[in-house]
Amino acid sequence: MASVDQRISFITLAVADIDATRRFYVEGLGWTPELDVPGEVIMIRTGQQLLLSLWERSHFETEVGAVKSGPGVAPLTIAHNVATPEEVDAVLATARAAGSPHVEDAVQRDWGGYTGYFADPDGFRWEIAFNPDPRLSAIVLATP
Repeated sequence: MASVDQRISFITLAVADIDATRRFYVEGLGWTPELDVPGEVIMIRTGQQLLLSLWERSHFETEVGAVKSGPGVAPLTIAHNVATPEEVDAVLATARAAGSPHVEDAVQRDWGGYTGYFADPDGFRWEIAFNPDPRLSAIVLATP
């Protein structure tokens, strides 16, 4: 049996208001879209072979199926690692200034890292992390 390449090409999030999502990611965080189709989808390169696809919910549901919803936080996080604790605080401040509806200030974690969280307009949680483990430095130093 053939194996599947160990990689992820897209992370797709279904969003309620693509215009609010654009304002947050593009105008607020300063990210540059690879593809921007008004009313439908924004794709942002976040790694050498990884795109964050922000897809308007009705278009997402047409292709993928109905979205589950309910109280609480979506059971996933997206991590953005940085090189220093000061950068963690700076990114969280940028997210706050961009209009994040939820910013959890960073704290020192039991495992040695320093992390905090922010939410995008749809409540998807982003972990902003400094991880002192040298085995993970390639994650921080990799450029999109």
